[in-house]
Amino acid sequence: MYIIRRVFTMLLTVWVIATLTFILMKLIPGDPFSTEEGALPEEALENLYAKYGLDDPLPIQYLTYMKNLLTFDLGISMEGSGRSVNDIIASGLGASATLGLLTLLIALVFGVTLGIIAALYHNSIFDYTAMVIATVGISVPNFILAPLLMKFLAVDLQVFPVANWGTWQHAVLPSIALASGPLAIIARFVRSSMLDVINQDYMKTADAKGLPTYRILFLHGIRNAILPVVSFIGPLFVSLITGTLVIERIFSVPGIGRYFVDSIFNRDYTVIMGTTIFYSVILVVVLFLIDVSYRFIDPRITLTSKGGS
Repeated sequence: MYIIRRVFTMLLTVWVIATLTFILMKLIPGDPFSTEEGALPEEALENLYAKYGLDDPLPIQYLTYMKNLLTFDLGISMEGSGRSVNDIIASGLGASATLGLLTLLIALVFGVTLGIIAALYHNSIFDYTAMVIATVGISVPNFILAPLLMKFLAVDLQVFPVANWGTWQHAVLPSIALASGPLAIIARFVRSSMLDVINQDYMKTADAKGLPTYRILFLHGIRNAILPVVSFIGPLFVSLITGTLVIERIFSVPGIGRYFVDSIFNRDYTVIMGTTIFYSVILVVVLFLIDVSYRFIDPRITLTSKGGS
């Protein structure tokens, strides 16, 4: 019953987002074809409006839009290339997904490690060092860190390529730049949660029973301390996999982010709405999977809802 209700909620959420996106697009002044400079002839505008259905009444446009969504047809870009929005998203998804997954891996591995070290060696040089790293990661924007990485690791040491896309080496520097902020946040989450877990009675009981330290740490400590991080991973994963514009621009990564921002400047309704819906679907699915994963991380958590399980 819980799964069915969550699926219904997910579908309702996507419908609300799709409806609000449609309304907001219609409230924006102007349209993709009306520009102050180089205005098209009236006849040409009428043909374009008819081609994209912009001359239909708003209720008809909305119904057509929703019908196309049900068939996974996100429409044709209005900026003149003739490409479908599905094709645009597909072309940028590979690069954005690769960059996002590598960023998430770096943030998790190093963030959790720093947080655990800081908690286990509380008020020591290790704790202070880890928190300084976390503070720097939060304070320094990734668009500042990115040129520094390019300067020292790409230009001076020539360890990695400066920019472009093609091999795994091209993904390293942008991933490190993107991971700096999430890594720092995860480290602080884990440190705070781990300090709380260490002082719990069940940890002291496990230690009194003579269980090995590594077993107490991994089976009882990390397993419970990681829950706040799991909640953070969902939205973080979606934001990374759908692309980060500034880093994509700096490193010339052909991801989804650049298409989304370009579509805003061009008032490309179909691309704006298509990428927004794509982002929303991934978000609700990932959040659902995160909720389900709680049960596997901590068996004491049950997937229940009001009125039943």
